[in-house]
Amino acid sequence: MTPQRWIAHFLLLLTLAMPAWADPVLPRYLAKTPAADLVPGAEGYGPIREDVPVAPILKDGEVAAWAFITSDFVSTTGYSGKPIDVLVAVAPDATVSAVRLVKHSEPIVLIGIPESEMRTLIEAYAGLDLVAEAESGGTAHELDIISGATVTVMVIDDSIVRSGLRVARALGLGGLAPPPPDTGPAFELDLDAPAAPDWMTLEGDGTLRRLSLDVGQINAAFATMGDPRAAERALTLPPETTFIEMQTALVSHPAIAASLLGEATARNVADWLEPGDHAIAVFGRGLYSFKGSGYVRGGIFDRIVLIQDEISVRFRDRMHKRIVSVEAEGAPVFVEADLFKIPADSGFDPAEPFRIQLLVQREVGPIEKVFTTFDLGYQLPAGYLRAVTPPAAPAPSNAVNDLLAQDEAAAQQALWKRIWADKTVEIAVTGGLLGLLTLVFFFQGMATRNARAFFWFRMTFLSVVLVYLGWYANAQLSVVNLMALFGALTTDFSWQAFLLDPLTFILWFAVAAALLFWGRGAYCGWLCPFGALQELTNKIARACRIPQWELPWGLHERLWPVKYMIFLGLFGVSLASLEQAEHLAEVEPFKTAIILNFQRAWPFVAYALALLAAGLFVERFFCRYLCPLGAALAIPARLRMFDWLKRYRECGNPCQSCANECPVQAIHPTGEINPNECVNCLHCQVLYQSETTCPVVIKKLKRRQSVGSVTPRDLTGHPNVKTPQPAE
Repeated sequence: MTPQRWIAHFLLLLTLAMPAWADPVLPRYLAKTPAADLVPGAEGYGPIREDVPVAPILKDGEVAAWAFITSDFVSTTGYSGKPIDVLVAVAPDATVSAVRLVKHSEPIVLIGIPESEMRTLIEAYAGLDLVAEAESGGTAHELDIISGATVTVMVIDDSIVRSGLRVARALGLGGLAPPPPDTGPAFELDLDAPAAPDWMTLEGDGTLRRLSLDVGQINAAFATMGDPRAAERALTLPPETTFIEMQTALVSHPAIAASLLGEATARNVADWLEPGDHAIAVFGRGLYSFKGSGYVRGGIFDRIVLIQDEISVRFRDRMHKRIVSVEAEGAPVFVEADLFKIPADSGFDPAEPFRIQLLVQREVGPIEKVFTTFDLGYQLPAGYLRAVTPPAAPAPSNAVNDLLAQDEAAAQQALWKRIWADKTVEIAVTGGLLGLLTLVFFFQGMATRNARAFFWFRMTFLSVVLVYLGWYANAQLSVVNLMALFGALTTDFSWQAFLLDPLTFILWFAVAAALLFWGRGAYCGWLCPFGALQELTNKIARACRIPQWELPWGLHERLWPVKYMIFLGLFGVSLASLEQAEHLAEVEPFKTAIILNFQRAWPFVAYALALLAAGLFVERFFCRYLCPLGAALAIPARLRMFDWLKRYRECGNPCQSCANECPVQAIHPTGEINPNECVNCLHCQVLYQSETTCPVVIKKLKRRQSVGSVTPRDLTGHPNVKTPQPAE
């Protein structure tokens, strides 16, 4: 056991033995939730324990379950930056009796997902076996995800499982108990230890471990499952036929990697691993593949999982490399050989035993399968380890609490890192869009030179933003984000809550940078999915010859302040009640049209469709007059460092071409571009270079032609030398 794991076990034991919760929130919710709502027939609650913030639920004079709030044990800070309080009841056998969502400030739940749907999902955790979760590392259950609420669901799931295990261990429920501190020596990898050069010796000394299953064993395993369909579909091959032979070794030890894979591959493995990472090599042959094909479709190797105590590691395609050749002398011929990375933040200890769990499936219907599992156990031989001195002095009480806070912070960090890792593709696409848009803005003269090409580029870009960023990735910013950020800044600010949604985090940073360079238009005109939906539908309306209405300048100018008043009203309400402000922020149709794809109650859908209908006649109607997010971004727009949009002296006096053709009427009749209203569509820059529309350009061309016929430059570039005229 490494010193880090020794400290973790010691602190866990010490924590559960002392009162470490200064101000539990459990008391405020017990009075609001009848005990019978958690355990049918219960008479009430007993007194809250002094050592652990849990309350007994009493039925017939006996303790039927223990009630607690997840946020008393683990951080359940959600997307809003505020805690998600979930009330959980756990029976003496460590089975979850009931789960209730008692308080939250999640915007997506408040104004996007029906409350009933979220409560139904959370209450389905009743029956969760915490003993099984302890044995499986928290993976014994299937995680249900509600579309559009991925972050919130993952936070709640993580908090229920982790807090439930802490309570069960603290109270000794279901036979669970905190692990005793290891009083023996701790161990770590001895990186100088040698490894045998041949396969047979590596198998014999335990460096390689094997799981062998034949057809007879597989048929017997499915026959004992009690599902006659599985027995009826037994494999018909001879029982001794190899179903799978799977072997594994820890190749983050350099000598093992060099012996199995060769010196060159071992160096590549070392370069592939970050500090603290580890890796295993898995070899397989037989009828069954330990990889399968699921990772090709979903990026996850769903047939194997590494389990060590409560830690479980599922491997994704980015944690995987193929092994080209096996260099150990006498190695068998394998059908598949692969490397899998174990991330440093998983908590994996290479000195402790672990197992590779293999999931074997059998089809019992057209689309139905049954499953069973087998374990390949692994313990690194002692020759590859060296003893280290464990820490002897217990930490003082305050230091223990500080370390516990660090441990909780590490768990939160692991959660957001896992979310970021799961969204690698979405992050890459978003980064590509931001990079492309930056190039367009920096080289806008070149980009807008060809009007037709730029038009189709913009339509394509907006289509990707709408379909991919909006409907697929749900990366729609909202004024709710700004109110949540302000609320966090005025209380206990933490980056953790904002890191839980990678695309929103990236987009807000991009918006902050863009405000300094270009103003609000970088987001409103290019990256807002609802803005893209408005513009694309308006272009379709124009193609269908739907008449376009242009409001008189006086009325148009007086409608601009409406969105600012809406934003200031929402902001003022948020100072008193963020929840109420989030409800009122339904003035934004983003959740209905983008996040939930119009799958909502009819009033919300009718409102969103009405705004889109108005946009068919007045382009970007909502952006112009009602959008509180646009107003919030417009307020600092005048702080931008550069003025990138080119203008002529003649713009506005006498020429009105750009003002008349501006899609959002952001150009004053006098020629100035209002940065608060401009969406940086660059249409004025297309006109700026147009040889058929811009009077200034047309005039210059005519002058150039006229000058060329009278006093053209000669080949040497001298302007005053006349070209000889041909003799008549």
